[in-house]
Amino acid sequence: MSAETNHFALFGLEPRFAIDLDELTRRYRDLQQAVHPDRYASASDAERRLSMQRSVALNEALQVLRDPLRRARHLLALRGLEWEDEYETRMDPAFLMQQMEWREALGGAREAADPLEVTGRILDEVSAERRRIIARLGELLDGEGAPEEAKGLILQLQFLGKLIQEAEALEAELEEI
Repeated sequence: MSAETNHFALFGLEPRFAIDLDELTRRYRDLQQAVHPDRYASASDAERRLSMQRSVALNEALQVLRDPLRRARHLLALRGLEWEDEYETRMDPAFLMQQMEWREALGGAREAADPLEVTGRILDEVSAERRRIIARLGELLDGEGAPEEAKGLILQLQFLGKLIQEAEALEAELEEI
């Protein structure tokens, strides 16, 4: 993300973690209607290109702001804290242990008496942890500060997102059997 890119400003929103998604969608529709390339069909090449660029920027900004993980990373980037995930190895040991337990349980779910029940329980637990982390991120990013703690929570949220995808894929596979 370039330093001047501020997705909140594009929509006229205060840079906060807690945003009204309905208001964001309304503003997106209003802006998209004004810059949509179809409105510039008979315009000059430069105007059509600019319209397309603005439309793409709006779409990207919407995707970032709708997703709590991407929104949190964007807020920290606006505050000057960016990092490369592959170089980030520090994690809360308790979180890592919990994640390993969930992964082991997910790995053994097929052999359980009721694999769908096990998978569903894991999804419920991981989703609850995800909601807890999102709430804490809101507290940190909109109030207390603590960018390093927020960064750690963002990394945890990434792990949980991958785990949820794996669990949902397993659940879908089990439902087909």
